[in-house]
Amino acid sequence: MTRLKIALLLAALATPVFAGGAHSGGDNAMAVGEPGDKSKVTQTIQVTMKETPDGKMMFTPAKFEFKKGKTVRFAVKNVGELDHEFIMDEQKANLEHKAVMAKAPEMEHDNPNAISLAPGESGEIVWKFTNDGMFEFACLKPGHYEAGMRGDLKVSAK
Repeated sequence: MTRLKIALLLAALATPVFAGGAHSGGDNAMAVGEPGDKSKVTQTIQVTMKETPDGKMMFTPAKFEFKKGKTVRFAVKNVGELDHEFIMDEQKANLEHKAVMAKAPEMEHDNPNAISLAPGESGEIVWKFTNDGMFEFACLKPGHYEAGMRGDLKVSAK
């Protein structure tokens, strides 16, 4: 390998990738909120991820609305035949992350606001919505967002 290729490789490896978007304080605080305390969950929402025979991809339910300060457990199940992910963030951050995913589709995530699941797998996210505003949840695997795998997440002030 040439020195230039080695230098570029080392620079790429040393550059952090923030899949979760803009941080607004604390290690895990984000615009959309922060990891929640399981003992403070006031609502559990069953979320399914799947694709349809005509090529659409979807979440059920397709939108959420919460009050600021609410702690929610998202029980997520992939009932489809492809890998999917559920990630909550600001739309701008999701679109930036989607562009990174297009270049590195096998990227592994370790973000508290996201979960990636293979077909048939289940998992959960416990989340506290600390800020009001319009956010979204999406699957950022290449082509999934464009196939309809996104939804609105509104957090209203108390």
